[in-house]
Amino acid sequence: MKRRDFLLAASAAVLAGPAWAGRPRRKPAPSVAQLFSGAGLGRASLGFAAIELGSGAVLQDVGAGLALPPASTLKTVTALYALERLGPQHRFTTRVLRDGDTLVLAGGGDPALDTDALAGLAAETARAVGDWRPERFAVWGGALPQVDQIAPGQAVHLAYNPTVSGMILNYNRVYLGWRCEADCTLNLQARGVAQSPRAWTISAGTTPGGGFGHSIAEGREHWQVPRAGLGRSGSRWLPVRRPEAYAGDVFQTLARAQGLALPTPEVAHVPPAGTEIARLDSAPLTVLLRGMLEHSTNLTAEVVGLAASGATTQADSARAMGEWLEDQGITGAVLADHSGMSAQNRITAQSLARLLARPPARAALRPLLNTDPLREVLGEAAQGHGRDGAALVQAKTGTLNFVSCLAGYAAADGREIAFAALMADEPRLAATSGREWPEGSLAWVKRAKLLQRDLVAASLRDEPPPAMLPPEI
Repeated sequence: MKRRDFLLAASAAVLAGPAWAGRPRRKPAPSVAQLFSGAGLGRASLGFAAIELGSGAVLQDVGAGLALPPASTLKTVTALYALERLGPQHRFTTRVLRDGDTLVLAGGGDPALDTDALAGLAAETARAVGDWRPERFAVWGGALPQVDQIAPGQAVHLAYNPTVSGMILNYNRVYLGWRCEADCTLNLQARGVAQSPRAWTISAGTTPGGGFGHSIAEGREHWQVPRAGLGRSGSRWLPVRRPEAYAGDVFQTLARAQGLALPTPEVAHVPPAGTEIARLDSAPLTVLLRGMLEHSTNLTAEVVGLAASGATTQADSARAMGEWLEDQGITGAVLADHSGMSAQNRITAQSLARLLARPPARAALRPLLNTDPLREVLGEAAQGHGRDGAALVQAKTGTLNFVSCLAGYAAADGREIAFAALMADEPRLAATSGREWPEGSLAWVKRAKLLQRDLVAASLRDEPPPAMLPPEI
């Protein structure tokens, strides 16, 4: 289950309405310090900056120079970086080539390629080859560097932390389903809407206790699944660690359904040659980024960041994005990835808000952001929908253990702002590294999001703005 889905499911209880609702418009808003002190976030640090669009006036600047983990709000930076470097119409292409006696499935880094789309490519391939039958079948994923895990140290079974490669299928996840009575029957599928073939290169079995276990032997992945956590029936996604083998296995099954028998897939380690016989282009980059920001897809963020930088490692790619920020005059960021999953990422609220406030950034980014994003946790109490006098909030959330962030845009009563709110209890973050929802973290995140709601509301009130940020920021 994704972090965002878990938060939504756990937030069914009715939350109190906004602290600022119903107050006279001219009554002074509570200060950021007052709101923060009453938020119940323990030893957390706060970085908050709000900038009025148009005038550039700094409405709030509290802890805004603190370098804190941005979590998934870093995806706003990645989106702007990719749009500038690749262009909004950039597409990732998956190709099929005939190279002598070999058929090659060549991944082009399409982060949204799914089983149904791959089935269409298999059908096109079967038509193109005619009566020819290849002696070998190879899969190439070298269009992007391979990253074994987006954020090492996470729990092994988390589907939002898969392997990154130029060959991607179903966000490099496999669908595990089970039914348990006296014994458990497990099945693994390359789950699509219309097509869900079995994943033959991945197997699973149960273990009496402990956590999930994963191993690779003789070219196959194997999962050990704790029996105690399964119940009678259910399903979940698991990350894929051998994406070329997984995609090749599924393509082989789909091609067979079209009458094209292919040999056992091999992993190609050199760029393919030969003649292109079929291809599939991804949606334009803007569409991919909209999906990335809506669903907080870590793999898409890493793919577009790696493609934009052209670097050969994740670390070098993140560093290149940091250098791009410096070229924009945004200093002080230390980046370890493009998705925000690493707890080593650091940026200041001041820098992030200043970046988002720039006219080219807000023109490109604002249409891609979720409206009323806090609603997923706070429900109706989020009050970011823009109706009946409520603020219109378009922003990206970010969550790690005892880290909660929100960055984007808000508008009400004729005032528009760009803002960044970064909140982190770094000692508790370090103490719970790699754990999924440690004790107390869910309630902490809910309190943090209530504070984010109130900080944005306070910034939109009709108060005299303080001075602007210095021009070198």
